[in-house]
Amino acid sequence: MRVLVASGPGAGHALPLLPFVAALAERGDDVLLVVAPELEATAQATGQPYRLGARPPADELDALWARFGEAPPGEAAVIANREIFGRLNTAAMLPAMQDAVASWRPDAVLREPCEYASAITALGAGIPHAQVGISQAAIEASATELVAPALTPYGDDVVPELLAAPYLTRFPARLDPSPYAETWRYREAMPAPRQLPDCWPGRDGPLVYITFGSVAGSLPVVRSVFATALAAVADLEARVLVTVGRDVDIAVLGPVAANTRVEAWVPQEDVLARAALVVCHGGSGTTFGALAAGIPLVFVPMFADQRPNAERVVELGAGVIVAPMRDADGGMAGLTAGDAPRLRAAIDTVLEDRSSASAAAAIAADMAAAPPISGLLDRLAAIVS
Repeated sequence: MRVLVASGPGAGHALPLLPFVAALAERGDDVLLVVAPELEATAQATGQPYRLGARPPADELDALWARFGEAPPGEAAVIANREIFGRLNTAAMLPAMQDAVASWRPDAVLREPCEYASAITALGAGIPHAQVGISQAAIEASATELVAPALTPYGDDVVPELLAAPYLTRFPARLDPSPYAETWRYREAMPAPRQLPDCWPGRDGPLVYITFGSVAGSLPVVRSVFATALAAVADLEARVLVTVGRDVDIAVLGPVAANTRVEAWVPQEDVLARAALVVCHGGSGTTFGALAAGIPLVFVPMFADQRPNAERVVELGAGVIVAPMRDADGGMAGLTAGDAPRLRAAIDTVLEDRSSASAAAAIAADMAAAPPISGLLDRLAAIVS
């Protein structure tokens, strides 16, 4: 089987696809990655052949992201989904996708939900395609409908076909009831964690992991949340690890307490194998990783799917939310120094109340009971044949 694997920009968009790349290679299938230029290092690290799409015009993209950071939630969703993912990224990626399909002739396409050029190309070529979910299924189905005006120029059947295609998700049914008729659930193999550096010599206590994503940290509103989080844990009887992403200058965060280590990036599986609590924005990659490891969460949701992710986890008892305030225009104002006690209280509550950890462990057990990726690839091969 020859499978084209497609992702737009953003590490969180590509990461759910990588276990499929590895499993396809292990089966002896042929794989070609077609990804946004920002993901070249990620594609190269798989050891599989890859091609790069193009970037959208920088001035137009930068202007949209600037509007996104200031917009009320509904408008921000339109900017990200319809204007950036649906219009600009699709147009930029489409030539590379069309060339790859025409010259490499895949049997099937696997894509992440915000990458539309591969699906448009697959539909035009009559090739089966499936999407590997990032977030909750209902969120991604609604995002597809939201992006529809940007996709209808490519054909009236694009959005109905996207919604009818198989939807592959790591989330269990109790966490993520799905509106997709073809929902295939799976479990990821958990890699053996590597040893963390001894960043806290002479200290013990629980490990608290704080992260607000690899990309979001570059937004000014998120940087203010980092500052609040550092203040909240300054005298916590714990070991604290904070990752800020490679776009943030760690020096701008100011003084860091002795119990805290700040890094640009640390392999998530290494941290989650040892953490007692995760503090995050509710991005799907971090949320899924924490729950798969049976770790409760404290959420500071800010945009996109973060609030619905957080609310669903809280409904199941595996976390709490510390909601940021919004400014007078409805845009995100983030957390301020005055919110540090609220965040600290939430952290103390989850560390001390074992019910959150028990709920997270129950979700982890559901995830572990799903079939492996290899079983889903057998189903995909059956569609191809």
